[in-house]
Order: sequence, then structure tokens, then C-alpha cells
Amino acid sequence: MVELPVLSLTETQTIPGERRGARQVYIETYGCQMNVNDSEIVLGLLHANGYGIAKHPEEADVILINTCAVREHAEQRVFERLNHLKPYKRHKPELVVGILGCMAERLRSRLLGQKRLVELVVGPDEYRKLPQLLEQAFAGEQGIAVRLSRVETYDDIEPLRTEGISAWVSIMRGCDKFCTFCIVPFTRGRERSRPLQSIVTEVQRLWQHGFKEVTLLGQNVNSYLDPITGADFADLLAACAEAVPQMRIRYLTSHPRDMSDKLIDTMAAYPHLCKYIHLPVQSGSDRILALMNRGYTVEQYLERVERIRAVMPDCALSTDIIAGFCTETEEDHQATLELLRTVRYDGAYMFKYSPREGTKAWKWGDDVPEEVKIRRLNEIIALQQQISYEINREREIGRLHEVLVEGPSKRNPEQWQGRTDTNKVVIFPQTPEIGVGSLIHVRIQQATSATLFGEVVAVPELATSLQVA
Repeated sequence: MVELPVLSLTETQTIPGERRGARQVYIETYGCQMNVNDSEIVLGLLHANGYGIAKHPEEADVILINTCAVREHAEQRVFERLNHLKPYKRHKPELVVGILGCMAERLRSRLLGQKRLVELVVGPDEYRKLPQLLEQAFAGEQGIAVRLSRVETYDDIEPLRTEGISAWVSIMRGCDKFCTFCIVPFTRGRERSRPLQSIVTEVQRLWQHGFKEVTLLGQNVNSYLDPITGADFADLLAACAEAVPQMRIRYLTSHPRDMSDKLIDTMAAYPHLCKYIHLPVQSGSDRILALMNRGYTVEQYLERVERIRAVMPDCALSTDIIAGFCTETEEDHQATLELLRTVRYDGAYMFKYSPREGTKAWKWGDDVPEEVKIRRLNEIIALQQQISYEINREREIGRLHEVLVEGPSKRNPEQWQGRTDTNKVVIFPQTPEIGVGSLIHVRIQQATSATLFGEVVAVPELATSLQVA
């Protein structure tokens, strides 16, 4: 399995058409973009069953926490959050608290033992049972549903999304790769793909509702296979690109072993298929890659990178790196640093190894000392930050980018923030004629390792206004 980039805690916003008098549900989401989409599926399911959506936990009759089990830190945060919810339960004894997602499947017995705080534990393949389980919880019964499925894709459930311009669309669930460090195949089950037409229809509907960008999601999207026609991921990308020719389309995440020439060529053929690929490598050592069961060597990985850059020279690349995996030596670590210097990624998600009970690597022990892990991780981060800074300074300054406006800058509300199709954040001055959802052109003037800064440039022959309706 390929890890998706981890997001911070997200809170669900109030939606239009709030139902007065209905029981109110509040969801917090931890983990990856797949979890964000799962929360939207749960909201859609509960809203269709008469629930309203609470903006704050104190307004809720139901508090659901959608969890991640990929790393230990994410699980610790959930247990800390449960402690914070105890006062809400004391103030409102009839409040139902539930745990959803990967952590629910993995730690079900421990979660239900949280001093009667948690009444509900539901795994990622059992969300259809939520309405019934909630009714039972209101009647005083604890509920658990964590069975994995080989067929569930929720393709018939309309995810409930709040206002915005970007949306996540799950195209498949589960993973068959069984990397030795990864818990996902055990918490999300085996791979199964949604029908191609259901995905295309959802993407079209998002465009009609004012969304300007969509990200197709899967633990390994490259292994997508339409269960009806046998179409592969490149076919799906092409179908989406042709169905919504003005919409930006991204995807996460790719497994290097399944990054085909057909997929690369398809990306190059459509201008609105964003030129950004997250291609997790995890390590620069062939020995460690074999231990991880990644299915490729460094040489094979570099060949895929060369093919991508030959066909799409401006395509941005990011990756995942794990520092301190089982038995990792200093030589292995130096090989990872050398890989970073060779590929020169635009960005990376970098973590120290976190053993997960139930994985094959768990049995091998965690033999790299914590201080060594931290030192190696810091060296990886420092090198990648330097590379990102050099790339942005050398390639981006003076360049003209088409930028989708996302909203005010988080650091300076008087400036706008947007994103290039290569997934780089751009900060630029606000002007009255630009709004959220506008697609504008920005000339880059300054850069850090993580952010570009520029000014809006009028390009009459290219300018397109995509104001949110």
C-alpha cells in the first residue's frame, strides 16, 4: 500500500438546507484524503436518513471521529481527543460518541472500553449500518461493525460535501500490495474498483455544482480496473478529462510498480490533467525496498521517473520517505539521501518508521534506535527542503503559472492563495475582480522551499474566469 499524505484535523461545516429539530451529527476527520472522502460518504448517508449536520461538537447529538491507523501518532491523537470529549458527555449524557474508520477496525475492543464514552465502533466497510447502529446506541446499546468487504465501494451513495472548489472522489477501496510496514490491507481490505461510469457521472455532477478541481483517490489508483468493462486507470482519466474539459483533474496515489507508459502518455495528452505525480519510493536502498515488499528496485523506479520527465518535462514529482525501517543501516540511509539528490523531488512527505501491530514487519522488531531515526529523518528533511528551495528559485522565478484561487492566504488575509497545476501554493495580491474559483495567471517573483509569490498578469488570449456560481 502507498501512504497518502496525512491531513490535519478537519471539521465539517454546516450545509445548506439544515433540518431543524433533527438529531445533529458532528464529524472530525483524522488521516488521509481517503478519510475525508469517507466522512463525506457518512454525512451523505446520515443526511439521507434525517440527520442534520452540526458545526460545533457542543451542538451535536452524535459525535463521530473518523480515524487513521497508518501511524502511531494519528492513533495517539484520537485517544487524546476522546479525553477532551468527556466533558461533553457529562454535560449531555444522551450524547452518542462513535469511532469510525481504520482505527475502529484495528482497536475495536480497546475503544469500546473507554469508560463507556464510546458507544459505537464502525469500520470503513460498514458505514451503511450507521443509521441502525445509532438508533440502538440512543436506546443504550453499544454497537460494533468492523467486517471487511470484498465488494463495498459506496458507489451508489452521494457524498455530502460542503462549499468549496476542490473535491475528493474515491475510485476504489483497499489494497493488494501488502507492503510489510503497512496496516491498510488489514483495515481497508482487498482492492475493489467502482464502475467507471459512476465515477465520471460524479465528476460531471461536481462540475455542475460549481467545483473546479477534483482529485481521484485510491490507495493505489494505478491498479484501478473497471469491474464492468475492464478499463484501466488511464482509460478512466481520459474519460473524466473528456467529460469535464474545463475541470482540473488530479489523482492520489500511484504505486511505482504500476505506473504505466499508457498512463504517462494519457496525462500528457490532456492539458487539464494536472502535471503532478505523487510517486512514493519509501527508501533509496534496494535491500530495504525488498524488505518492504515494494516490488521494484531503485533502478526500476528511476526508469519510471525518466519516462515521466521525458514525456512531461514540467511535471512536478513528490514522494514518501520512511526513515529508520527495520534493520536500516547507515549505508541504506545514505542511499536514500543519494536518491533524493538524483531525482530532485519538488516535495516529499517524510516520516520515521512507526511499527504497526498486525503487519509483517511488526514481527521483525523495531531495531533502529529512536535517536538514530530522528537524526536520519532530520537529515532527509533538511536535504529535501534545500532541493525544493533550489528548484523553486531556479525554475519558478519569472515563470507564468495558471493558478486556481482557493481563498485568502492563511498568513495574510489581505492576499490570495491559489495552487498551480503542479500542486504548488502561490500567494499573490488581492484584486476586486478575482474571487474564489477564479483561474488566473500569476508571474512568480519570489520563492521559498514551500511557497511561490507573484503578481497577477492579464493574458487576454489565455485568461479564463471560473467564478463559483
